[in-house]
Amino acid sequence: MTKEITELIKLLQNEKHIYIQTHNYPDHDAVASAFALQGFFKNFGIKSFLTFDGDIQRDSLMDMISFLSIDIKHISEYDMKAEDKIVIVDGCKGNKNVTDLIGDEIGVIDHHQVEKAEDVPFNDIRPDFGACSSIIYEYYSEHNIAIPQNMASALLIGINMDTSLLTRGVSVNDIQAYSSLYTVSDVRLVNSILRNYIQQKDLKFYKEAIDRVEIIKNVAYCYFPEGCNQNMLGILGDFFLALSEVDFVILLAVNGGKINFSLRNENIDWNCSFIIQAALKGIGFGGGHADMAGGIINDISLFNERNVRGRFIELLLG
Repeated sequence: MTKEITELIKLLQNEKHIYIQTHNYPDHDAVASAFALQGFFKNFGIKSFLTFDGDIQRDSLMDMISFLSIDIKHISEYDMKAEDKIVIVDGCKGNKNVTDLIGDEIGVIDHHQVEKAEDVPFNDIRPDFGACSSIIYEYYSEHNIAIPQNMASALLIGINMDTSLLTRGVSVNDIQAYSSLYTVSDVRLVNSILRNYIQQKDLKFYKEAIDRVEIIKNVAYCYFPEGCNQNMLGILGDFFLALSEVDFVILLAVNGGKINFSLRNENIDWNCSFIIQAALKGIGFGGGHADMAGGIINDISLFNERNVRGRFIELLLG
């Protein structure tokens, strides 16, 4: 990958305004990847700004941003121009989880499964990686650049979060990145962020989930008509997947006039990314990995809960 990332560096070195954009409603892996990529670019005299659309929803992510002094701002805080360059990390427009901003998209760095890579000068999409953070680590490793402790700590958090503590979608590359980053990171801070990922206010969602969940054979299905943010859906998905009777989890919630979905899977015969794309065909969009995925229906008038439930169950259980 050295030649390819070097080409991206060449494209950016003479640009004045460069933005590193995460997917909408970023998680730990997205923010960590953007932060460390910004640091990587600095080694080549490239200044960049971190941005996102949507909201930062997890308190533990807010803590990570604060403790590690990550300067990331909502796109509304910038005056982006059409000629400004954008590098997208941990997402792509093809999966409909990245807002098409006014700037000129020049690169994509991602680890999600995509049907078609975006037509931009630089693409580094590795769906076999468990975390985008591991890709960014490799850039440092390939160029023999030492990773500062705060960036190493962020990447280690990103890997842990996206692989569910190295239990989901892990590749040898993720393990190698984890091992190297562990020796550099502030492990005490990393562990604190990983442990303290929910608050007392979140307990109501656990209660509602337990009250509402439906177990159909080895599939858990739960609908939150009163709302539950995307990141909390992911946490609850992992919670239900811990049940020995459950191999696949489908969670969905009404949020701000849209329907958010979060899927989790541990059955090798199923693929979350393919399942959500098929289930939402014609009414929404989705994507991700074999073992986890997310999706959205932007037009709530297209949503019929009984119909959507039926689509998923038919795809999984026939």
